[in-house]
Amino acid sequence: MRLRQIAFAARDLDAVVDDLCAVLGIEVSFNDPGVGVFGLRNAVMPVGDTFLEVVSPVQPDTAAGRYMERRGGDCGYMVMVQTADSDADRRRAAQLGVREAWSIDLDDIRGTHLHPRDLGGALLSLDAPVPAASWRWAGPDWPGKRHTDVTREIVGVEMQCAERDIVAERWARLLDRPLRAGANGVTEIALERGVLRFVAGKPGADGVTAVDVAVADRSRALAAAHARSLIRSGDLVICGTRIRFVE
Repeated sequence: MRLRQIAFAARDLDAVVDDLCAVLGIEVSFNDPGVGVFGLRNAVMPVGDTFLEVVSPVQPDTAAGRYMERRGGDCGYMVMVQTADSDADRRRAAQLGVREAWSIDLDDIRGTHLHPRDLGGALLSLDAPVPAASWRWAGPDWPGKRHTDVTREIVGVEMQCAERDIVAERWARLLDRPLRAGANGVTEIALERGVLRFVAGKPGADGVTAVDVAVADRSRALAAAHARSLIRSGDLVICGTRIRFVE
């Protein structure tokens, strides 16, 4: 298993995409018309062979729109983990009483969105691409859209949870991965590539609060962030989410 994609929810998709591309040195590889079924439009950007996505409602009363209302505005929205066995994933979810919010089985990928009210932490998607290095959700041309001179890969995600210990244990059982104690009292699940972190949060505000990105040129990224006034109290914040650079 590996962390493969993080999605943000934004009112102004174009503005958030512009900030992400300018600061992280990336570009859009795909605008997926398929997200229209959820009342959304989107943009997907490769960060190495991992991905950032921004979704934005184009009609009233969407799940993403309601989620932004609960979180108080633009925010981290979804965690996408690459797996190898969708059948096993779905069996474990059913055993834990975690409902499927959406699923699809295609020739080149099988995907399962798990209901955040049952799981906690964030909306989780478990996706099994074939071949493993592919990623349908980023479009057919994403390998040619990769840029790694500023940032290289998404390496971690942090989620705040009102019931942190319960949620972390549920994720660990669902993913069949052990929990471990991280720095500063944070609870973690280590994947083959990428780390999922769980911190305490306020009731009703479960969700992605930070994304860790491996950086190749920190000074260039920070210069772009300062130029766009995206540094707040010492943190880089885009779409209501802290972006943390890891060497």
